[in-house]
Amino acid sequence: MSIRLVTIGATALLALSLGACSGMSSRETSTATGAVIGGAAGAILTGGSTVGTVGGAAVGGVIGNRVDAEKHK
Repeated sequence: MSIRLVTIGATALLALSLGACSGMSSRETSTATGAVIGGAAGAILTGGSTVGTVGGAAVGGVIGNRVDAEKHK
């Protein structure tokens, strides 16, 4: 099984699991969504590197958090 297929499957699983967090605030949802998208992008861009995945998730989470903050100004 290729690393790309595993990454796509894990991303889909994480995205679906966000539905279970219906009690989250808008900001928490944006942060989590950004982290999932960033982690997937980091994994794809670095060929499945752990550092790339974690770095992408961290950056995506921060961006998601800030985007939501800007919506509420």
